[in-house]
Order: sequence, then structure tokens, then C-alpha cells
Amino acid sequence: MTTTPPNGPHPLHLRPDATSPAGPYRLSAGPAQGLRHTALHVLELGPGASHTFDTGDAEWIVLPLSGGCALRVLPDEARAGEEEAEFALHGRPDVFAGPTDFAYVPRDARVEITSGAAGRFALAGARCGRRLPARRGPAPEVPVEERGSGVCARQVRNFAAAHTFACDRLIAVEVVTPPGHWSSYPPHKHDEHRPGQESELEEIYWFAVDGPAPAFHRVAPSRPGGADLLAEVRDGEAVLVPDGWHGPSVAPPGHPLYYLNVMAGPGPGREWRITFHPGHTEGYR
Repeated sequence: MTTTPPNGPHPLHLRPDATSPAGPYRLSAGPAQGLRHTALHVLELGPGASHTFDTGDAEWIVLPLSGGCALRVLPDEARAGEEEAEFALHGRPDVFAGPTDFAYVPRDARVEITSGAAGRFALAGARCGRRLPARRGPAPEVPVEERGSGVCARQVRNFAAAHTFACDRLIAVEVVTPPGHWSSYPPHKHDEHRPGQESELEEIYWFAVDGPAPAFHRVAPSRPGGADLLAEVRDGEAVLVPDGWHGPSVAPPGHPLYYLNVMAGPGPGREWRITFHPGHTEGYR
């Protein structure tokens, strides 16, 4: 088993000070970290500050983690003449306060984000083929699912799940795990294309921990030489899941655990189909 080394991060375990210390983002995960389909940037803006980025060949969701912002979506040079889109995102005090509104922005565009009173924002992306319209997802329309039972009970906010919000490739959800509970459990995988049974999806976990104690996350190999990680994760850190059995995510006693899941893959459709570890065929209970 590979554990997080004491003097530096494992390639699958990203810490904010080790990913993009000189760039505009507090944390970045993308091609530079070996990802082929997904990306995640965590942006922190001070009062009145703004940030502009080009979407390139990916679709993106701008998700307030804390605070609110205003967005302008401008077409790129090849699409000059198209109308701009503008959205106001009210956001939330923090990720534990409940679902938030969010914005979907298409590929081949330029996005300006401005925060009046400061905030932290997740930019969750996936390489895609189709260019869908920019639009806002209202917080009251986010489906909230209570998954599992007992000490495996947790809340899943399916704001951009495959069955709840239209994207070309991107799938994204939020999970809040009560203190001391296990989530992403039983261990499961989605690293093979098996029609009707399992979809091939790369995944990013971004964590927030409400307190000083760490949480823990496990990724175990599903094939020889596959991903293998047991990580002590703290607030603002991420774990990459290119393949493998993943789970559990363990919340520390006395403190809830949040994570944002970002997924996409090369399969012919946009769907989330998983295989439970053979030792846990009972699935969710």
C-alpha cells in the first residue's frame, strides 16, 4: 500500500501549496497532473477582485464554495458576433451551509469572474465535443439525496449529475459526510467501459474539513500497477482517481467532511455506472 509521504505529496494527492503556488489558483488539477478528461481549479478572490480564463476545448461549471460572484461569458474570436451571457451567483457562506447556485459555461469562450465581497470558487471542467449554451443552475433546483444508512449515511447534492443537469461530458456532485461517518462506501470503481454495467470515468475529489482533524481517503488497485493511495486529507486538498477502487472517505469524529466530485471519461455516453468491490456486493444500504 502507498501512503502519503511525510515530506511531500503523492502524485495522486494534491495539496494547495504544491500544485500552483505562483499561479492564480489555490489548487489546480489537470493535464499537468496526468489527467486526460477532467480538470479542477480552486480560485480565491479578494473583495472586488476578478479573474478571466479561456474555456478552450472544455466545458466548465463555476461553483461558489464560499461567497458569491458575477460572471460574464464572452464568445471567443472565432465566434465574434455572438451575444454575451451574464449571471449573478449568490453563493453561500461555506460548503456546509447547503446547495448553491452555479453557472455552466461552454467550450470556446472567455469567462470573467468578479467577486464583490471576496470568495472561493471551484472551476470544474471536462474536455468535450459539443458546445452547449451558457446557463445558471438555481440552488433550489439542486436535487438532494440521502444515501446510505447508519454510520454510512451521507448527503449527496446532485447539482450536475448525469440525470439532473445537461452537460456534454462533465459530471459533478457534492457530498457532505457527518462527523465520524464513512462515505464513498462500499468501495467501488468506474474505470472500464462495460455497456449497461460500468462506465469509464476519471475522477477528482476536492475536500473541505470543518475542523483541525484530518479525514482519510482510500484508493486501491483494480488492476496490476493501478492507483494505490491511503491519504490523510485536510481542508483544501484533492485526491485524483484515474482508476481503481475508491472509498471509503472517512470524516473525523466531531467534524463533518465535504467533497466535490468531478468526473468525465471517453465513453460513448454521459452516464455514471459503477461496480462495487466484490467484497461488498450488497451495495448501498
